Amino acid sequence: MSYELLIFLPLFGSLLIYLPTRNLGGTKYITLALFIYMFSKTISLYNSLPEHGYLLLGKYLEVTKFDFVLTLQVDRLSVIMLLLTSILLILVTLSSWSLEKKPAAYFSLLIFFSGAIFGVFMSTNLLWFFIFWELTLIPMLFLVGVWGAEGRVYAAIKFFLYTHVASMLILLAFFLMYKQSGTFDMTLIKESMLSTPILIYFLLFIGFAVKMPLFPFHTWLPDAHVQAPAPVSALLAGVLLKMGAYGMIRLVLLLLPEASHKYAWILLTLGLITLLFAGFMALYETHIKKMVAYSSISHMGLIAIAMSALSFDSLSAALYEMIGHALIISPLFLIAGFFHQKLHSWEMKDMGGIMQKAPYLSAIFVLAGLGALGLPGTMGFIGEISILISSINSFGAWIVVILIGSLLSASYLIWTFRRVIYGEISAKVNTTDFSMNRVEFFALAIFTLLIIFFGIFPSSLFEAINQAFSTYFHAGGAI
Repeated sequence: MSYELLIFLPLFGSLLIYLPTRNLGGTKYITLALFIYMFSKTISLYNSLPEHGYLLLGKYLEVTKFDFVLTLQVDRLSVIMLLLTSILLILVTLSSWSLEKKPAAYFSLLIFFSGAIFGVFMSTNLLWFFIFWELTLIPMLFLVGVWGAEGRVYAAIKFFLYTHVASMLILLAFFLMYKQSGTFDMTLIKESMLSTPILIYFLLFIGFAVKMPLFPFHTWLPDAHVQAPAPVSALLAGVLLKMGAYGMIRLVLLLLPEASHKYAWILLTLGLITLLFAGFMALYETHIKKMVAYSSISHMGLIAIAMSALSFDSLSAALYEMIGHALIISPLFLIAGFFHQKLHSWEMKDMGGIMQKAPYLSAIFVLAGLGALGLPGTMGFIGEISILISSINSFGAWIVVILIGSLLSASYLIWTFRRVIYGEISAKVNTTDFSMNRVEFFALAIFTLLIIFFGIFPSSLFEAINQAFSTYFHAGGAI
């Protein structure tokens, strides 16, 4: 198969799909079929990977004089990200099934986004990586700015400016790497080729830290989450933030190992601050979606702590937590958005006793929340305990301070359950019909099954994750 179609079919097909279907309402079926196709081809791609290293898929659009070549290569790390992305795209499409406002444009933008994000994970040419990286901003700008809440335009522009300016730092680092190594191919560049690895390290570090985001570069995300429609918030948390974490692992930790070791304390410090600061902010919030947004940022701090340990175990734990976070935080955003849609309020004081009116929906919200705070039997527990163990091995017993983050998670989530799900039923809740579209509830059920399955059988996922990092250890890579 020509795997470049996974990129260019959505990029160019989004417009071709939109034009004839904008007045017919069938775009969502085409979108779902395309994403299922992309998922199936990604599984086929995973099964075709060599035991170690990259699988070359082809070279296209060559301008050899400037090494401007679309080189498509994948390894287990990139294909795991493709699998996560394709699953979330399917579930986000299902979660948007009852959308009434300009559905053809909305689903066409989702299709465009899928092509751009697949390009990020499949391209090993730094210039093309950057092009696809920037292309993801375009659909997200409109998805937030058109389909968001009252302050959507401000949030969309803030999101775009923050992440675009950070991307300029990444682009500058790429040109420095080309000037010093003579190539844009990330698989050929070694730290020993670079005369200014520290400068390149910090340019990349800040650029990807904004995208993750880490404190103090996080301020764009709560606004984007609050204003974005719930499925887009799930896409932001589940895919876009993971794109930043992927860049941090691929192009900082693995490409610049000596600089990463030297300045690991910075990543550790920002991770700890992010974990605790966002946790306290979530505890303070009475706005249910802001609470979930700060919970998401807090967990990204935990992932940064794991990355900073720079060990095989810690990177594997970080990648597992990235996947677990995506699957856990998405249903929290989706259900919070559904509550707002029904109650026309984000404030927890207007909620209460929802379990009595929507028991199944409430049960999924509680399960996802318990997963976020690390309940045994869920993905959250496996991710957090893996990070804790690997961090203790690298930093010593003092790192148990990260358990304060777990205590904060337990505090704000249980407090949220008390105010929103349980307790005395509020007047608004009592007079509200919480019936949900069956397709959208089906998407939530799939999230629930994945959270439990990988929480009970984590080895099925860890096996693939460990193989993703084994290549770098055999090659004397980052660690």
